[in-house]
Amino acid sequence: MGPGDHPGHRVGGRESRGAGSGGTRSDEATLREVVEALAPLERRAGSEGEREAAEWIAQRLRAAGCEAAVEPEHYHEGYARVMSTLSITSAVAGAAGLASRRARPLAAAVAGAVLAAIADDVSNGPRVFRRAASPRRTTWNVVGEIGAPDAPRALVLLAHHDAAPTGKIFDDTLQRWWGETMPGIIERIDTSLPLWWALMSAPGLVALGSLRGRRGLIAAGLAGSALGTAVFEDVARSPIVPGANDNLTAVAVLVALAERLRAEPVKGLRVVLASCGAEEVIQGGIYGFARRHFPALDRERTWFINLETVGSPRLIMLEGEGPVVMEDYHHRAFRDLIARVADQAGAHLRRGMRSRNSTDAVLPSRAGYPTATLASMNRYKQLSNYHLMTDTPENVDYRTVRQALVVTEAVARELAGNPWV
Repeated sequence: MGPGDHPGHRVGGRESRGAGSGGTRSDEATLREVVEALAPLERRAGSEGEREAAEWIAQRLRAAGCEAAVEPEHYHEGYARVMSTLSITSAVAGAAGLASRRARPLAAAVAGAVLAAIADDVSNGPRVFRRAASPRRTTWNVVGEIGAPDAPRALVLLAHHDAAPTGKIFDDTLQRWWGETMPGIIERIDTSLPLWWALMSAPGLVALGSLRGRRGLIAAGLAGSALGTAVFEDVARSPIVPGANDNLTAVAVLVALAERLRAEPVKGLRVVLASCGAEEVIQGGIYGFARRHFPALDRERTWFINLETVGSPRLIMLEGEGPVVMEDYHHRAFRDLIARVADQAGAHLRRGMRSRNSTDAVLPSRAGYPTATLASMNRYKQLSNYHLMTDTPENVDYRTVRQALVVTEAVARELAGNPWV
């Protein structure tokens, strides 16, 4: 079925809820349908393709029994061009510091400001530079609800439907080699490498070298800044990936869960199914969702599960995230509940992982909502085909996607039926 077709069919009854299978044949048909329908669309943040995807998802959620709407939201363009501009600025400051001793105080100040701006942007701070320098654009969130609007509890499931640009920096050859030659080291590392620190180190070296009069440090920072500029300019000019795993697998879980809850409703729980736009610019649409919906969501009776790239071979739960400073998600007891429910459902869920990238989960966690992120990884502890043109429907591990569906449904039923949670 193409993105323009009406998704009006009804998925039939369940043959089995056995957790070992991770779902049913009818679930898999839905999961594949969603991924295969949307992957051909070029879904750059704020693009017509992203808007078309949002309309399709809303229509598909309505066919699954939800009240669903597309909500336009504003965001500031970011990520690649913001980082390349900041890196260029750091390089210019480094060049000035090398050329003139009298320019070094100013070079140090500029490089220090660049360092602060990068840290602020990637960690979802006030984003002063992005707001001042980047255009304001429109993205489209999809928000569906199933269950009584006045239910005493709410579970919010987050996904995103935009797709990222690729780039040479995402080539995974080195990590695959590392995983094959030193698997024991890979196994012991449960926190992803702080790659943003490498970008921030360049202006840091320029600033430190300018303050101390160390030409070697300034030159190293200049070189690093030039490399950062090249990397992010390459990303900015690269094509958009199909984004099947990242993150149409999560969108598919939202639709399949809606169908399951229509077939077997839960009482006492309102389930909000939100697919945000512009996530790949390092959070865009989630800010609009927060402004629009957080005031009506009681922090004592609302839980968030963020679904992020759940089509790699192994399902995991992140304990926290932080490009600059690691932040564990709010309310560990909720993550304990998810792990327990997953175990009871027979879905193996690896815990203890933390990410040095950011996801939409950071906003509800900082707002004080119990929050968790379900993701997936391969044997090298990578997201399979991450930001690569090979992120296509045929490379999705649907067994893991079905497990994510089983876990989210089990959590919903636990929250609805357990008054002591």
